[in-house]
Amino acid sequence: MLGAATPVTTREIAAAAVFAAMIAAGAYVAIPVGSVPFTLQTLVVLLAGMALGPRIGALSVAAYLGLGLIAPVYAGGTSGLGVLLGPTGGYLWGFVPAAVVAGLIAGGGRPSLARLTAAGLAGLCPIYALGALWLALQLGVGPRSAVLLGVAPFVWADVLKAVAAALAARALVSLPLDLPALQRDR
Repeated sequence: MLGAATPVTTREIAAAAVFAAMIAAGAYVAIPVGSVPFTLQTLVVLLAGMALGPRIGALSVAAYLGLGLIAPVYAGGTSGLGVLLGPTGGYLWGFVPAAVVAGLIAGGGRPSLARLTAAGLAGLCPIYALGALWLALQLGVGPRSAVLLGVAPFVWADVLKAVAAALAARALVSLPLDLPALQRDR
């Protein structure tokens, strides 16, 4: 049996809301690359997991996805269920487990740059897996074609975003913000 869930505090809700807004802001940096745009969302999603931990990081992403159902906060100012069910939907759904993975790895020990970078790189895996799978289904192509269309063009930039998220998370360690996953005394 799993233990009782710890209630979410007002501070955690506020932090999740701030990161949801940051993810939305990152979506407005959208450069079309085939069926999937290049955005800064990935950087913020990974940073949310690293800084807030898996639970609150996932909450911030879920809040962003929910907001996008009614407000134009997805890439390129789009919104609605059609975006979540369209060709880029798998990448958006992959943001939730990405924040969880990044948060679990970042929170698993001392927040060194190596650990945070590993957290960011590992967090890319569910984004790519769900994104490519959903893209293949939407476009009616095989897995290889989906990876060539929806993963390969983005790997180099996403690696840079994962490293940037790690550097930002590492910088946050020195600030008196008391972020759950970035405790200085570990």
